[in-house]
Amino acid sequence: MTTRTDLPPIPTDLAADLRATAALLAEAARAETLPLFRSSDLAADNKLQDGFDPVTQADKAAELAMRQILAVRRPDDGILGEEFGAVTGTSGLTWVLDPIDGTRAFLSGVPTWGVLIAVNDSSGPILGVIDQPFTGERWEGGLGVAQHIGPAGVRALRARPARPLNEAILFSTYPEVGSPDERRAFEQVSAAVRLTRFGTDCYAYGLLALGQIDLVIEAGLHPYDVCAPIAVIEAAGGVVTDWQGLPAHDGGQILAAANARIHAEALARLGLPGD
Repeated sequence: MTTRTDLPPIPTDLAADLRATAALLAEAARAETLPLFRSSDLAADNKLQDGFDPVTQADKAAELAMRQILAVRRPDDGILGEEFGAVTGTSGLTWVLDPIDGTRAFLSGVPTWGVLIAVNDSSGPILGVIDQPFTGERWEGGLGVAQHIGPAGVRALRARPARPLNEAILFSTYPEVGSPDERRAFEQVSAAVRLTRFGTDCYAYGLLALGQIDLVIEAGLHPYDVCAPIAVIEAAGGVVTDWQGLPAHDGGQILAAANARIHAEALARLGLPGD
């Protein structure tokens, strides 16, 4: 893990400080993850006895590097991370960290994984960063900012305007989606759209914020999977809820949509048995 002892000064404005700190976290995670991506030195452990939920040394090193920066820059804030659990803070703010969202893709050499960084207050995410180190892309949303930084420069985030559901593009990470009932609910939306694609992890949420796709529907997620994408998509003008139309920052079932109209159409088709 890289030791950070020369961090830049802390801005006096809270929003500027949070954004600057999030950028430092993303850079630290890049430094830990990128050298191991598509590397023969990469090894993985399985978190599950039944199934496969991998974790690599890159996951752990990236989260530890981010926590080290927070200990210096924001010691009073809470932390919720995928690999090392929760730390209760006193400031009312919590950093929600997923050092590699899409570890299976990371293991496979597919650049759809990303580093997810969010800042939550009592109401949910107020700032989110989706960072893809290999492609050199970073999405930032919240606190008055909605931008994508990549090889082509900086561009504003703007989700797609409303269009009929039969013209929509829908993404999800796993074809199974969740339980059999959740899969059937998902298929009611999938059957109505123009195109459904799988396997894109957090990159799909970035594409939605860029105006490339219309919907992302998933189930069985954790807060660290969704808080950063929620902030980014909402900053781009999109809508993210659970499958009942309620706040989604606690994870579970996720419906992310480019606009309120297509969100309502998809939500109407997601009714589970017994709803």
